Amino acid sequence: MRLRDVREDADVTQATVAAHLHIKPNTYCQYETGKRQISVEMLANVAEFFGVSTDYLLELTDERRPYPRKKNKK
Repeated sequence: MRLRDVREDADVTQATVAAHLHIKPNTYCQYETGKRQISVEMLANVAEFFGVSTDYLLELTDERRPYPRKKNKK
């Protein structure tokens, strides 16, 4: 996954990301190194934090931008 690349591009520390996600820095480090599998919910939170798509983090696309959200119909 591209977690490390996206974090470094944003110029933030692992500790900063971990604090935002309400997890221990060691847990986030394990996500980056692949020693721990990230949950779908946590992956979505990371993608939102960095403003990228989950597909980008999973290396399914090279397009960083997240997909546009659906507008609520009234």
